[in-house]
Amino acid sequence: MTPKSQKHTLVLGASLNPSRYSHLCINELVENGFPVSAIGLREGLVSGVKILKGFPNLEGIHTVTLYLGPQNQPMYYDYIFSLKPVRLIFNPGTRNEELAELAENQGIKVDNKCTLLMISGGYF
Repeated sequence: MTPKSQKHTLVLGASLNPSRYSHLCINELVENGFPVSAIGLREGLVSGVKILKGFPNLEGIHTVTLYLGPQNQPMYYDYIFSLKPVRLIFNPGTRNEELAELAENQGIKVDNKCTLLMISGGYF
């Protein structure tokens, strides 16, 4: 298993709203020692992680976890692939067959799971 410090995770669809799952995910990742980056519609801070807007230059991303509905994902396809992640997680409600197939064709592992459950279950 890859050490936590090597599983830099991008939360795509991050929210400043504490009741949103993306917000909870950032909190859990930080609490469990994973390096985190976040992209959302509004800039702000969650658990010390700056939520960025747009397509920031990020390096060393191991996992992209999606909190965007399928209709909002196409504009991020090229960006996601440019990050060269090892894994792409489709959280409940985000599954997109087109993106999943494109990712798998690029050798990216695709998971259809809840990131929060993966973290709490110890198999993130």
